[in-house]
Amino acid sequence: MQKPSPSPAPFQTRLITALALWRRPMTLGVRALVLDAERRVLLVRHTYVPGYFLPGGGVDPGETLEEAMLRELDEETKIVAEPPYALHGVYLNRAASSRDHVALYVVRAFRQAAPHVPDFEIAEAGFFAMDALPEATTRATRDRIAEVLEGAERSAYW
Repeated sequence: MQKPSPSPAPFQTRLITALALWRRPMTLGVRALVLDAERRVLLVRHTYVPGYFLPGGGVDPGETLEEAMLRELDEETKIVAEPPYALHGVYLNRAASSRDHVALYVVRAFRQAAPHVPDFEIAEAGFFAMDALPEATTRATRDRIAEVLEGAERSAYW
C-alpha cells in the first residue's frame, strides 16, 4: 500500500494559488444603463471594438462597484450620475472568460458635466430611443435594456 503524498507546505500552497490566479485572474467590470427623461438609453461606440455598448469598464483595485460606475460614466461620457441609482444585477460574461463578471447599474437621474468630445477610446456617445437603437447595438446591451425597460426575464449571463 502506497503512503499518501504529504500535503504541500503553506508556502507552496500560496505559490500554487498565486500562479493559478495569475494565469486566470478574475475580472470585474461595471456598466451603466442611463435613461433620460424620454426613456432614451445612453450608448457608446468605442474606437477599438465594433458595436454600441452601455458605458462602463473595469473596476480598479481598491475601488467599489459604485465608484467604478461613476468614474467610467464621467470618463466616457461626461455624465455625472445622481442618486438614487440602483444595482440591477451582476452577470457572468462567458464571452470574455469564465472568470469575468459585470455589474449593471440603472441611472435615472444625472447631469451632463460637459459635452462628450470623441477621443482615443470613445468615438461616439449619445441617447437613443428604444425603437431607434443603432443596428450595431450588441446583443448583451439589447438584453440588458429589455430586462430593465420591458420586464424581460433577468439572465445570469452577460
